[in-house]
Amino acid sequence: MADTTPQGFAGPSGLSSIPVAKGFATIVVSTLGLILLCALFAPSAVTAGSLMGSLPFAAVLGIVGLGQMLVVQQGGFDLSVPGSVSLAVVIATHMPNGNDAMLFQAVVVAVGFALAAGFLNGVMIAYFRLNAIVATIGMNALLYSAVFAISGGVPRITTKVLAAIAGGQTFGIPHSVIFAVVILAMVSFALKKTVAGRRFEAIGANRVAARAAGLRVKRYEAMAYMMAQLLYCTAGVLIAGITREPTAFQGNALLLPSVAVVVLAGTSLLGGRGFPISVVIAAFFLNQLSQFALSIGVPYSAQTIVQALALVFGIGVYSIDWTGRFKMKTKSPKEEETHETFDA
Repeated sequence: MADTTPQGFAGPSGLSSIPVAKGFATIVVSTLGLILLCALFAPSAVTAGSLMGSLPFAAVLGIVGLGQMLVVQQGGFDLSVPGSVSLAVVIATHMPNGNDAMLFQAVVVAVGFALAAGFLNGVMIAYFRLNAIVATIGMNALLYSAVFAISGGVPRITTKVLAAIAGGQTFGIPHSVIFAVVILAMVSFALKKTVAGRRFEAIGANRVAARAAGLRVKRYEAMAYMMAQLLYCTAGVLIAGITREPTAFQGNALLLPSVAVVVLAGTSLLGGRGFPISVVIAAFFLNQLSQFALSIGVPYSAQTIVQALALVFGIGVYSIDWTGRFKMKTKSPKEEETHETFDA
């Protein structure tokens, strides 16, 4: 499982007092290594045009990953991601039906569905103690029922206003990236700089101790699912604007990546601390990994395998105690002298 301990890497003299989270350092080094590989073996994957085309989808994955992170921090899983994202896409395109004046109303309805889904997930899991996987799979089925009821499986063209808001650029920066950065800042501030955020992480790390301290464990756990649904909804609305004619199944491709980026960011699957900035960087890493795989000839149908391998890589990296292994290999002279004495 991913490591939850606040490990840091000691730098050279003068920098050893600056703690760097293990997950952050790992994903940054991995991303830089991937960019180097792309530059050497698949230069087309790191051209300006390629990056501008893929960054919006990396931003969307980052937003979805932040939602999944909140749930994983409480020791759960949210498998309703596909239905949640797809429903937001369908509502944002079918309700306006090309009419810009109806866009705001459609977004409000999408948010209402997201809050309802998050509330039901939270109540079933936090208060009725249903298994998170079973409960969210059932919710995903309900959400897809709404998707088919609204869309009938027929795609619609997005409105011009939504296309400009979600798919446009400002100073050469895609708007979806700006949305992702703003949401990242909000989630990071809420988790790391507020009392509620610290309590949220404390509950995820040790529910028994949190309950003994008088914290409302069930309420915080339920809120995780509601906030996650709002983030999925935001991602779905952005997809509806980025893609000219999105299908009713846009969310299907986001379930496995949403878990992969959380694991790659170093968040423990057992709950505890979360690393929002690492999640967003991991989203870029995973998106770029897919671009690299396509550039070297890996078929698009094998992208799920690539994502699964990235997930396995993340679990493997954080399951190994690299610090302990390094210490075993670099014993101090005093330890070696003691060891020789015992051998004698």
